[in-house]
Amino acid sequence: MTIAETMSYIHSVEWRGSRPGLERIGHLLHAIGDPQKGMRFVHVAGTNGKGSVCAMTESILRSAHYRTGLFTSPYIYAFNERMAVDGNPISDEELSEITSFIRPYADKMEDKPTEFELVTAIGFEYFRRHKCDVVVLEVGMGGRLDSTNIIEDPVACVITGISKDHTKYLGNTIAEIAAEKAGILKPGAPVVFGGEDQDAVDVIRKREDEMREQYVQFNPARLEIRRADLSGCVFDYRRRKELSIGLAGLYQARNASVVLDLIDLLNVRGFSISEEQIREGLKNAVWRGRFEILSKDPPLIYDGSHNPEGIGAAVASIGHYFPGQKIHLLTGVMADKDFELMAKTLAPVVCDAVTVRPDNPRALDAKDLADVYRREGVPARPAADIKSAVRDILAAAAEDGNPAFALGSLYMYGAIKDAVLEK
Repeated sequence: MTIAETMSYIHSVEWRGSRPGLERIGHLLHAIGDPQKGMRFVHVAGTNGKGSVCAMTESILRSAHYRTGLFTSPYIYAFNERMAVDGNPISDEELSEITSFIRPYADKMEDKPTEFELVTAIGFEYFRRHKCDVVVLEVGMGGRLDSTNIIEDPVACVITGISKDHTKYLGNTIAEIAAEKAGILKPGAPVVFGGEDQDAVDVIRKREDEMREQYVQFNPARLEIRRADLSGCVFDYRRRKELSIGLAGLYQARNASVVLDLIDLLNVRGFSISEEQIREGLKNAVWRGRFEILSKDPPLIYDGSHNPEGIGAAVASIGHYFPGQKIHLLTGVMADKDFELMAKTLAPVVCDAVTVRPDNPRALDAKDLADVYRREGVPARPAADIKSAVRDILAAAAEDGNPAFALGSLYMYGAIKDAVLEK
């Protein structure tokens, strides 16, 4: 298949929808030879921070000369980003070749795989062909019934934190959501938990105690941010001092601390990662769409905060980097998110808002989102398209000196990035 035919097949209507369960992915993987078996995985779940934790973990492992695989979702700018080996996204040619290999097996299935299950199978086959030493594997949604959970023996697991999101599928309480995410925990795999909610702690610790595995929890009291600006931050965590990351956003130091706890576990379990390699990997880690500077003059910063916890973290960073200033906001969200709470949290730091409808069937209409912000006292207007929205907030930022921010769904990123490049 050509790459156009490949993408058309992957995104075709028959694959759409979320139908949690492991039967379909298990059947498909077995048909193509169970590529996931025999590989080492670091399995990462959680409500926020999964992508950043995966990116920093992979960067450290690559600095230690391991052949790495990285599987993340959703993609930020290009579909190929969803799977990479040694930091290089899958090529169009190999993506098409592997999809062509898997397609006959998927088409024969009576209960057809979902799109995410197909992509998961492509990723496993890709990593097998490249003989990866270790794969950093991000959960798509939840954990227990996510297609990535078909793996049997991860070397370690991470749950970055728990907050209310995807409640239709995962439950309405923190304990229920934690139980779903704790479904990735397996005998033989220690876990690092990056959250603090006691209900979540109780669920995860109980599950790990039942399997007699090691549990490590991020300790916020041992984290000290020494310096932080839009170029990244320097921080101390536990015994390590003056660590540097090039990712902006105050929350990234917390994510990096979770990664450090994970690396310590991996070293105990037979990996060989030196302190120098840890520092090099952290410093070189790159992750798009999280407090990313898309334009410097005037400033436009993109942060894919798409739920209330993520928005709260973004607001804290805005207050740190731009004290006393309010922002020009471009925003769009999915209709199944708690967008009213998100608007309430953002309102105190927003001088005006331009709303858009991200390119996704689940997206909230721009007019409806503008109404939500007006009810919070924020002057807001819907834009006809993302290109005009970017033009409007950049012009406003240039006029009064307040920064512009794009916050909300990651499904906006590509169009916003392209609009900035064209300005």
